[in-house]
Amino acid sequence: MTRLTEWLAQVEEEGVEPERAIIDPHHHLWRNKSLDDYELANLWADTMSGHNIVGTVFVECGADYRTSGPVSMRPVGETEYVYAAAEASLRDCAEGKPPILGIVGHADLQLGAAVEEVIAAHLEAGNGLLRGIRHSLAYHPDPPANHYSGRTEHLMMQDDFREGFALLAPAGMTFDAWLMHPQIHELTDLARAFPETTIIIDHFGGPLGVGPYAGKQAEIFPQWKRDVAELASCHNVVAKLGGLAMTINGWGWDKRDLPASSDEIVAAHQDYYLHTIDCFGPQRCMFESNFPVDKLSVSYGVLWNALKKIASRFSEGEKEMMFRTTAERIYRLQP
Repeated sequence: MTRLTEWLAQVEEEGVEPERAIIDPHHHLWRNKSLDDYELANLWADTMSGHNIVGTVFVECGADYRTSGPVSMRPVGETEYVYAAAEASLRDCAEGKPPILGIVGHADLQLGAAVEEVIAAHLEAGNGLLRGIRHSLAYHPDPPANHYSGRTEHLMMQDDFREGFALLAPAGMTFDAWLMHPQIHELTDLARAFPETTIIIDHFGGPLGVGPYAGKQAEIFPQWKRDVAELASCHNVVAKLGGLAMTINGWGWDKRDLPASSDEIVAAHQDYYLHTIDCFGPQRCMFESNFPVDKLSVSYGVLWNALKKIASRFSEGEKEMMFRTTAERIYRLQP
């Protein structure tokens, strides 16, 4: 048992609505990184948590790239790695051990027209499971989020990026958008320029709570609300509901003796969830785990308890959308 596992085990909760079918549309897998490995067995150790996870979607995280060949093609190694894991998950799936039903890979959209070849290689490697592309947009110059400063500022406004972005819809690809909250207005501009491309905004647009934003969640919240409402006016944009327990969001649970409980998650985060659902509607929202990144603050079972508590005020049909059917529709999944 790892130190993190021991720490998380201090807060145990009985699963809320344990029979509700859930598709987790955002998790990672990796090996051979500076972090501890998080492979299929690790994912399944988390999903066996008192919740009925019936399928998942992997989202790119820079794992297992090819180590040779053209640099532009190296991210295809990640899709090859995850497809092998997906095959194993389909073969061995059981209660608590959900299959990986979709893959979101990475391609450098700044390649412009040349990215078409990379997308084709991903499609071949995914053998029917590739559903979309994520090219991280996150940029922030200040510590401790300055590990994003090496990326291109205002990337979404660049001509080469948009030339590559234009090839997603013809290839049947969605686009997952990972960014910081000061960038949400640029995503709105991108969505309006490409109304035929389905865009999924990850993690509420990354409201920061570190560096110059430390302790200022209440100050940035009103502008965040306005930016999210404006983005929601673009009907090609869908919202993932989760990823708020990352360390960069600044809640500090990772520094405590005890991890977060579901009630603490609800108290700190529900206003973000409810505003986003109000703006997008349940038909354009899907709950996500963002594991194992959020695992630094909360366990998998406790997190899904919090999400179910937040959703308790909605109708059964609305819950079905947010926990399962929106993900099925947007990522074209076949559970």
